[in-house]
Amino acid sequence: MVEGAVRGERVPVVQGHRYPVEVISHCVWLYFRFPLSFREVEELMLQRGVVVSHETVRRWCAKFGQAYADGLRRRRPRPGDKWHLDEVFVKINGVRQYLWRAVDQDGNVLDILVQSRRDKAAARRFLRRLMKKTGAVPRVMVTDKLRSYGAAHREVMPSIEHRSHKGLNNRAENSHQPTRQRERAMKGFRSVGGAQRFLSAFSGISLHFRPRRHLITAAEHRLEMTIRFTIWDQITENISRAPLDETVTFVDGL
Repeated sequence: MVEGAVRGERVPVVQGHRYPVEVISHCVWLYFRFPLSFREVEELMLQRGVVVSHETVRRWCAKFGQAYADGLRRRRPRPGDKWHLDEVFVKINGVRQYLWRAVDQDGNVLDILVQSRRDKAAARRFLRRLMKKTGAVPRVMVTDKLRSYGAAHREVMPSIEHRSHKGLNNRAENSHQPTRQRERAMKGFRSVGGAQRFLSAFSGISLHFRPRRHLITAAEHRLEMTIRFTIWDQITENISRAPLDETVTFVDGL
């Protein structure tokens, strides 16, 4: 049952779903923006009068999360010309894997990739994927002292300046913090594919709602968040609304 404001009000819903766009996008936003489980999202929605199961929330996040993240990325300006690359290990089912991440000088996540190795081949694969996804090459590439970056750099983008210094790469290292927070809340990832899918959507959605708050006033922050929520509503509506005029009838509720 979908809870609403007025009996008999008819609103568009997503094709194949009986819930309106606003409910689906709100659940996806809650899950990717805050360290919540699917059951906690279910409870929050119940408090607002919307009856939806945690399994339905999980399916919505799997189906729409990446599409919403891609829509947000398309609305962003072109990435900066200074790229910071870093890798951290993550335990997936007790096996050590490596999460490769690239951000620009403004902290915008360019791409992430989960791999089993951190050798030259893994670095080369990540660099090629990164250039293909962004459609650009940087002016400067900053990494830590891992030699795999230098070897891959000489093959993939030898004309680009490469700065290898641990102290210069704090931008990329700091970008791992939200991922570590979610990893702890989720008690680890269960599979490599699941981690890749979640982190790819998470890096696009979570970052959109994390302006550099320490650099702006409270009033500027509220204005910026209002703008970002407006963009979110536009993107989720365009992606989620069905091409057919499918409707659902609301019942007494909020």
